[in-house]
Amino acid sequence: MLPQETAPRRRLPVVKLAFAALIALVAAVSFLRGVNVGELIDRGLSVVRSGGPVLFFLAEALLPALGAPLAAFNLVAGEAFAPQMTMPGVVAAAMVAIAVNLALTYWLARHAFRPFLTRLVARYGYAVPRVTPANALTVSLVVRLTPGPPYFLQGYLLGLAEVPFRLYMVVSWLAVLPWAVAFIVLGKAAREGSFVRIATAVGVIVVAVLAVQLIRRKLARRES
Repeated sequence: MLPQETAPRRRLPVVKLAFAALIALVAAVSFLRGVNVGELIDRGLSVVRSGGPVLFFLAEALLPALGAPLAAFNLVAGEAFAPQMTMPGVVAAAMVAIAVNLALTYWLARHAFRPFLTRLVARYGYAVPRVTPANALTVSLVVRLTPGPPYFLQGYLLGLAEVPFRLYMVVSWLAVLPWAVAFIVLGKAAREGSFVRIATAVGVIVVAVLAVQLIRRKLARRES
């Protein structure tokens, strides 16, 4: 019997995506030339503040599940609402919003978006990780600590893989915690021009990067 031929894996449209990103970058630079960026940021913050913290953190809980960048919310949160909520209050609200977002992403992957995501994965010839009780923690850590895939895609992949919900929540929340805190502090410090706070936020990011690399190396050695 002849061996069954496997369907060729389709390539992701990387070139097209890169070209589109380049066009968007050129358009953004052209638009911002001659624009008072500081005034533009002030206007944006004014709009964010006018909506209030409840609407802002509700948006942070919902929109990243649909692809909105989580870092953008965290960079704005401190400067917009620290005077009203204090920095610890902003961090606490952001982490609650992120927890809600993680749960929503998991539900979308397991139920609402599952047929579409399954077809999309099959279309490009990729396989969802096979999760067992023995490797669930390793799979969760590898997906969350691998650079490249956007935050929401990582959540979809873990949901499709049917990682246990409690494990998914704990690993995902702890993985994003240092980045969220660092970006919240960095956003406010950059607007204030505080070198100490900027250095602190950058230091947290550097430590997080080093920790991620260390954990990934240990996981790689364990798997090998």
